[in-house]
Amino acid sequence: MTAVDTLSDSSEVVEMEDVPSQFQVQKHSWDGLRDIIHSSRKYSGMIVNKAPHDFQFVRKTEESSPHSHRLYYLGNRENSLLYSEIPKKVRKEALLLLSWKQMLDHFQATPHHGMYSREEELLRERKRLGVFGITSYDFHSESGLFLFQASNSLFHCRDGGKNGFMVSPMKPLEIKTQCTGPRMDPKICPADPAFFSFINNNDLWVANIETGEEKRMTYCHKGLSNVLDDPKSAGVATFVIQEEFDRFTGYWWCPTASTEGSEDLKTLRILYEEVDESEVEIIHVPSPIVCAQDKELVQPFAALFPTVEYIARAGWTRDGKYAWAMFLDRPQQRLQLILLPPALFIPVPENEEQRAEFAKTVPENVQPFVIYEETTDVWINVHDIFYPFIQPEGEEEELCFIRANECKTGFCHLYRVTAVLKQGSYDWLWLLPLWFAYDFKCPIKEEVALTGGEWEVLARHGSKIWVNESTRLVYFQGTKDTPLEHHLYVVSYESPGEIVRLTTPGFSHSCSMSQNFDMFISHYSSVSTPPCVHVYKLSGPDDDPLHKQPKFWAMSELPSAGCPPDYIPPEIFHFRTRSDVELYGMVYKPHDVQPGKKHPTVLFVYGGPQVQLVNNSFKGIKYLRLNTLASLGYAVVVIDGRGSCQRGLKFEGALKNQMGQVEIEDQVEGLHYVAEKYGFIDLSRVAIHGWSYGGFLSLMGLICKPNVFKIAIAGAPVTVWMAYDTGYTERYMDIPENNQQGYEAGSVALHVEKLPNEPNRLLILHGFLDENVHFFHTNFLVSQLIRAGKPYQLQIYPNERHSIRCPESGEHYEITLLHFLQEYL
Repeated sequence: MTAVDTLSDSSEVVEMEDVPSQFQVQKHSWDGLRDIIHSSRKYSGMIVNKAPHDFQFVRKTEESSPHSHRLYYLGNRENSLLYSEIPKKVRKEALLLLSWKQMLDHFQATPHHGMYSREEELLRERKRLGVFGITSYDFHSESGLFLFQASNSLFHCRDGGKNGFMVSPMKPLEIKTQCTGPRMDPKICPADPAFFSFINNNDLWVANIETGEEKRMTYCHKGLSNVLDDPKSAGVATFVIQEEFDRFTGYWWCPTASTEGSEDLKTLRILYEEVDESEVEIIHVPSPIVCAQDKELVQPFAALFPTVEYIARAGWTRDGKYAWAMFLDRPQQRLQLILLPPALFIPVPENEEQRAEFAKTVPENVQPFVIYEETTDVWINVHDIFYPFIQPEGEEEELCFIRANECKTGFCHLYRVTAVLKQGSYDWLWLLPLWFAYDFKCPIKEEVALTGGEWEVLARHGSKIWVNESTRLVYFQGTKDTPLEHHLYVVSYESPGEIVRLTTPGFSHSCSMSQNFDMFISHYSSVSTPPCVHVYKLSGPDDDPLHKQPKFWAMSELPSAGCPPDYIPPEIFHFRTRSDVELYGMVYKPHDVQPGKKHPTVLFVYGGPQVQLVNNSFKGIKYLRLNTLASLGYAVVVIDGRGSCQRGLKFEGALKNQMGQVEIEDQVEGLHYVAEKYGFIDLSRVAIHGWSYGGFLSLMGLICKPNVFKIAIAGAPVTVWMAYDTGYTERYMDIPENNQQGYEAGSVALHVEKLPNEPNRLLILHGFLDENVHFFHTNFLVSQLIRAGKPYQLQIYPNERHSIRCPESGEHYEITLLHFLQEYL
């Protein structure tokens, strides 16, 4: 295409020869595109299946062993349970390869024909699990007991502990059951590994692994098909808690056993959450299997904690002295860390008279303790980092712990806190009205910052810390060097100051420490380096543990992730916006880019909170389709705008009460920066594409910037915020009555009149069984489009949920994407 210009003083037409010509993507038939996708997906399947994860160090104590540790993990093609031996000594000149060995003998972990129960499918969806086989395991190191779920059943085996380590693969034993339906969330009792627990049909069960005896512990669920007639569950994390707070369990074993009244009678305790879907959440505590007793709080949960909407986390202190929980209010701007003494729970009464009698048995000085509180005018990002130290004898009136807090400075950092367990006097016999505010808040004696600065300690999505109490050091992962890389660091929690990085820059690392803190394992990569697994040994003088240096010890023999022969990693860039904010992005250059040629461009977008797309980690795993687009001649641009994570609460909080109103501006500004910097972007042929929040922004892009985006391809989009789940929406948008304008402005289905009238500019894709972004969103959007007389195309996947799982569906989606782009961009 050539440009013409009509001069004002003449009718002469002048051809502008210096205008670059457009690159035309070769058009393929549907079968041709299918062959291209077949070739690409062959590599992505191989990469996903081989990524090792869930590492567990077990130290070998026998002096005669040539190995210091056995390392367990999940990986390989079938996501099997594997182990490697870590030697005590290595030759300096040798590159030690850790050979992986199968723990299980000819064990088929994946159900035939890929069939999972509905409960397992939904849990996999919530956890975003893309692999099959064994997806998690529980391990009791003292006994060597493994417990895991596979092939629609439960299995156990032993390796290590008193019986020593096995030499050859073992055959796991299936745990038979009287139950009907799947047994979910299996856990070993840490205080007595003869017992394990699981959830069956929304109730909690405990079983003896040696005798096979089973006992149903709770009777919340009636087994009716209609949830309105059967709304209660015990020990189960609800959908919102799983999806929006990353908590996937609703019960917690106490790590220690107690002897109540008799040295011969051992009591094992489980803290569990009872949920009434039509009412509020209540905590109960029962006792163990031989003689079980169900207990509940001395007063109703809503009476003790009237402002609490969500139980975000829960567990036990390591000495079993207290249960603890993290409570959130409905706006998710106030988090309370609470201790609950077991004596605060009474047997479940049959009537109010019996309740009064039981309440008399609770001592007056037994009470909940609010040991820490976080408040913000943005929102609380819930995480797992809470490490309570065991209370020394004679110092029971104080509790010291390490906690990560994002609210104090706007960046997530570690603090050592000492709370004074201030006791009041409460008469638990009387039920006070709900408007009465109990004051359980404890004074903070000391709060010491262990880290600080405009960077983040990684705390979300299951990130951990490792505390070495003998050296007074805490190991953590963070972004101190750059927001694009995750590294392992160490700092003293006794006299904080210098922070030492232990991992190599130029890569992004995910690490696990050994129990005795002498080794760590790093699963690392960069945009140009496929994932590798290395083991490091910390060496140096014992009198200066902070400065022990990591020494490369061994690397995993698991095959490296392969890539298509034409794989070219993206290039990371950064720029400063007009509003003076530094943003990061990456661009997949067209493989056949030619000087003077402008290429059609795909802006791949997510743009919502809790996600970071642009960092220095390998992108050949999840985003191979972006390389496929580049190989066909498209330029692909990805930008993390305001609202994405790892940049601090203010940066992420730019979306507060206005989702969909700031993200597109950042994306368009970044697009223009890339066009100017690289020269091959055709700004007249830009597609915007994303899934979930990215699908929402794809629609928003076509609504707000129809002159920028020629086409939009929206996958599983949220189209009206009033119809999305409360835990997510209210965190970022407040409750509807407080933010009516924000809800309306961000609901794309209410603005379809702004969409273009030309056909072939909008494609919507959605799984019909999506239980996250319900198909209602697309149904409502399409109704509005029809009412407004707007053109659209729709692709439904009848058997898919929010994530496309079936390989045939995934292949069809990618072919549909390529076909729509080549025909209409």
